[in-house]
Amino acid sequence: MATLDDLRRIAAGLPGSEERSTTGGAAWFVRGKLYAWECHPWPSIPADIRAIVAAELVVGVKVAERIDALALVDMAPDVFLRTTTAWNEPKVAFRMAGIDDDHLAELVTEAWRVQAPKYLRRALDE
Repeated sequence: MATLDDLRRIAAGLPGSEERSTTGGAAWFVRGKLYAWECHPWPSIPADIRAIVAAELVVGVKVAERIDALALVDMAPDVFLRTTTAWNEPKVAFRMAGIDDDHLAELVTEAWRVQAPKYLRRALDE
């Protein structure tokens, strides 16, 4: 089971990554663009999802395309949540209790890649 400290460690290794404290919890940015965040049970979230977010640690990440988020939800509906907000931007939220360290690293790194400028992506790849 992955923890917030695991996420912090992964994010700290990504060029230009910055952690900020927000009203909803911790959030990670690259060059001012949000790529991962601790989910909060906002009233705008559907009630069933809000109950999950209130009861356990849930993290959201950016994905390249909405279809990527849908594929993750289809692959593991007990881990990946169908939606957390009405925002239409591509993202997916997941229960940290259902994610291992390797999968967390993949999700966070890919979210960072979606938001990072080319020069930072090159820096990571080199």
